[in-house]
Amino acid sequence: MQTVDLDQLAYLTADEPGIAGKLKQRPEDFIVDEEPLYEPTGQGDHLYLFVEKRRRLTTDVTRLFREHFGVKEVAIGYAGLKDKHAITRQWFSVEHASAERAAEFADEHIHILATDRHLNKLKRGHLRGNRFIIKLRDVELNDVVRVRRMLDRMCRCGVPNYLGEQRFGYRRNNHLLGQLLMLGKYREFLDEMLGRPIPADSPPAAEARHAYMAGDYVTALECWPKVHRFERQAIGPLSRGASPSQAVNGIDRPQLALLMSAYQSYIFNLVLNKRVRDGLFDTMLAGDLAFKHDSRGVFLVEDVAETQQRCDAKLICPTGPMWGPDMMRAGGQVDQWELDALRSTGMDVSDLVASKRAPEGSRRAMRMLIDEPAVSAGSDEFGPYIELRFMLPRGSFATTVMREIMKNGAPRDDD
Repeated sequence: MQTVDLDQLAYLTADEPGIAGKLKQRPEDFIVDEEPLYEPTGQGDHLYLFVEKRRRLTTDVTRLFREHFGVKEVAIGYAGLKDKHAITRQWFSVEHASAERAAEFADEHIHILATDRHLNKLKRGHLRGNRFIIKLRDVELNDVVRVRRMLDRMCRCGVPNYLGEQRFGYRRNNHLLGQLLMLGKYREFLDEMLGRPIPADSPPAAEARHAYMAGDYVTALECWPKVHRFERQAIGPLSRGASPSQAVNGIDRPQLALLMSAYQSYIFNLVLNKRVRDGLFDTMLAGDLAFKHDSRGVFLVEDVAETQQRCDAKLICPTGPMWGPDMMRAGGQVDQWELDALRSTGMDVSDLVASKRAPEGSRRAMRMLIDEPAVSAGSDEFGPYIELRFMLPRGSFATTVMREIMKNGAPRDDD
């Protein structure tokens, strides 16, 4: 496998030239509001916190809440990961926490806007979607006409539901790490995570990587910047004589799960890319497993003509594989395409079954639907911009929409 380059994936709007531009010049240019699946009841053991953050990972918030409330990781819940280089507002839950203690929390990048109570923990996927306000900079204002045309087209057809580059990390190798993790190749995992400097590394990080490759783990730990928390979690135990497996197990479990998800995401993108190139991403085929946009249920396609009518009406769409040993398998040629994509990474189903870490597997919609779209142009103290507003279902990436409009590789993040 290679590192990820989202620009190699096929565009739905390939016949429309991109307008280029720059994203995320400042947090205020990328605003995300979580739309909850339900409202808190006002009572229960779980304190719900509506949080606004900037320049922080969602996992940074959970770590700080663990320390502040004095609870274990399992006591904290959230519905989804949000961008780091943005202003994002989302709900968290903390079991057996008090509003009085929440009022004492202080962080310059994290603000608790509201509190409530509920009977159960907030879990991944407990959201209706996310609402975005995005300002695109370094653009020509008259390009707003083309932006509106492309956005209208994506609203009519849906958008290929690629997993965005932020899933793959700033080194674009999270999927490689996820595969090594599933295979239990912990030394190779650490070599990929902690070694092999690239131009994108900061000078301190590059120095840390060189020290790791020389076997000087103490110096590597001293050099790693504190913002590289997961690398430090791995190199710390190594510097104290831990084994590779012990060092890997020192990394936060949500981060390890994210790495394995990146491997699944890489294969999903391969399958979706083939179907977009072949004009089949919104075409129902015999053997497809269809996704219901309203209930998120999945079913096997038997009557192709009938399901195609429902697909055209934006009620259902084909799904692609998020591979795991218990994933629901497609049939016929569709299954063969998905197997070919898995095998192209050097793994087979037997490897997933034998893995002690592989996630169960699931199906992912190949198409995301855009709701409540709006486009405008303007200027402020930072210069001209084109602003887009829209809502996406949970699990979809706004940068994938912006990629179709920009076509210059600009949508990048290290969240």
